[in-house]
Amino acid sequence: MMDPIVFETLLLAIEREAVPLPEAGPILVLNAEPGPWLTRLPKDRLVLRTSYKPHHDALKAAGFNVLAVDSVELPEAQLTIIVPPRQRDQARAVYARAMLAAPEGSTILACLPNTLGGKSGQDALEALSGNSDSLSKHKCRAYWCVKHAADVDEELAQDWIDFDAPQLIEPGLWSRPGLFSWDRIDPGSEMLADSVPEYTKGIGIDLGAGNGFISREILANCPQVERMDLVEAEYRAMICQEQTMAPHAARCTMRWADVLKDLPPATYDFAVMNPPFHTGRADNNELGRSFIRAAAATLRNGGTLWLVANRHLPYEDELTRCFKAVEMIEDDDGYKIIRADRPKRFK
Repeated sequence: MMDPIVFETLLLAIEREAVPLPEAGPILVLNAEPGPWLTRLPKDRLVLRTSYKPHHDALKAAGFNVLAVDSVELPEAQLTIIVPPRQRDQARAVYARAMLAAPEGSTILACLPNTLGGKSGQDALEALSGNSDSLSKHKCRAYWCVKHAADVDEELAQDWIDFDAPQLIEPGLWSRPGLFSWDRIDPGSEMLADSVPEYTKGIGIDLGAGNGFISREILANCPQVERMDLVEAEYRAMICQEQTMAPHAARCTMRWADVLKDLPPATYDFAVMNPPFHTGRADNNELGRSFIRAAAATLRNGGTLWLVANRHLPYEDELTRCFKAVEMIEDDDGYKIIRADRPKRFK
């Protein structure tokens, strides 16, 4: 999640009338995040888009108009607000799509902390549009441009959109900007995949499956695994999973879902995960602990969790609370592999 102070700065640009709030018509918000900031905009005119399942569900539950996650066309809006994603190339693609979809004379507005690329975000928007303006407050920069079609660098916009498409990063493995370790195999994930024994069997679940690397390795090397279910909250990963898992399509399913809310109870023989420890740009160790609790709940009574984490992350207490047996399998190169067996059941 973006720091709320960022939205204070973004809204300041509107409240000071540096960025005009249209009197009618939709206001488009891309990569939308839930929060009180949205209540300060006309709710009945907001059209929100996000590919992140927890945000998508929260916004729908709050009664906002949320575009279908697989919608291709963006509605024309006199004001488009962008909540820039963390990864630069993904953010550039969001700017580019907004620019090409925006009608003549409309405004595109975004905001970032200075320490997280506020100036470079403005530079990117100006490179596309040929103009920009900004204001700074709370160590954040709100920046915006006006769409003049004659000045838009459409070739650059298309280049940025094209770079955001799924890419083959090694034989058989597809990824794209914005996914975890998107342009290389994460060493921790590779260690985890190597640690799962070849004799593993049954039905497994990959929590926060990303581009599908861990599940691909398990299915390729563990012939007794009946099926892997890949669960991922970022919809943009799904097409990468489909291509990565194509050779194993008969032995896997892929689901856009919230690990913390959408898993069936006591279903799986084993689970694997490299749990996230960021929410947006902020560290969030509790998210990893929540993944451990979700894994314990979705495993059968004799089930096993295989987990990789950075060595410094404090997950052992949560693992001991949730499982009857916990064992450190490997501790090397800044990563730890932990096996946890037999989840505890809490009334």
